[in-house]
Amino acid sequence: MKIKDTEIKVIAGDITDFKADAIVNAANNKGLMGGGVAGAIKKKGGEAIEDEAVKKCPVNIGEAIFTSAGSLRAKYVIHAATMGMDFKTDEVKIRDACRNSLRVADELGVESVVFPALGCGVGGFSLLASAKIMAQEIWRYLREERSNLKEISFCLYSKEAYEVFDKGVIKYLEHILYKLQNGPFTTVDAIIEVSASLADKGGGIVIIQRSNPPFGWALPGGFVDYGESLEAAVVREAKEETGLDIVDLKQLHTYSNPKRDPRFHTIGTVFSAKAKGSPKAGDDAAALKVISLKDIEGYDFAFDHKEILIDYLKSIKV
Repeated sequence: MKIKDTEIKVIAGDITDFKADAIVNAANNKGLMGGGVAGAIKKKGGEAIEDEAVKKCPVNIGEAIFTSAGSLRAKYVIHAATMGMDFKTDEVKIRDACRNSLRVADELGVESVVFPALGCGVGGFSLLASAKIMAQEIWRYLREERSNLKEISFCLYSKEAYEVFDKGVIKYLEHILYKLQNGPFTTVDAIIEVSASLADKGGGIVIIQRSNPPFGWALPGGFVDYGESLEAAVVREAKEETGLDIVDLKQLHTYSNPKRDPRFHTIGTVFSAKAKGSPKAGDDAAALKVISLKDIEGYDFAFDHKEILIDYLKSIKV
């Protein structure tokens, strides 16, 4: 399967036989390569790998370094410090080690990297939990960073580990990509209260006339961007559509009827706010008005925005 331009694979085999730009070693923070994956890498690739790693260590648990790959078929070994010399690991350490390994791979400019099951050897961590943690970190990294990686593989030695990682990585990422990513989508809307001094015909609330379907009058708002809070999104959307800086945000309610938006299943959180500046229709708005709440019945609103305004009216009368 692919995330953006990066192919994700789970394969059965010996990671030391893999021909890739880089392979990842489930390491300790001292760089010593004893048993498990580390021992197998040293045995086949040569002690020079360990010597180079030890010279770059100690590092903080969760960090990653790289060395040459000795006589292995790979170009580099990335040493992901999933534990200290107490051989104990946990979710945070595995997350950090996985993400930092990807970062090192990109710093090296490589196009392919192969991971083992981090934390699952002498660390004794659950195979399925490790698979899901690593899948989550890869998803997040490829969504948030500009990566040169064309292929990320997981190489598992046993049949049991392969089957667990196929479920915990590939099927899990397919669930995110083909189901969760299809929605529901998160939106925000703002009931912006404008004082008489900021409006031509007295105070009221700001509504915009949509220039895109579904047409009609609406509250300023829109979709929440990835990595953005609800509060930041509603401030941004209000500025883009009305030119106003909004303050004193108060969350009114979240609306989740699957039929509230004729385009998609959206879940919208509505805020009330005060305004600073002069209202002016932005690029996404065909027109803008400041209206009295008592006049809302005279407008054809898109979505469920009339219902939202009726709820708001009830809330301020209590």
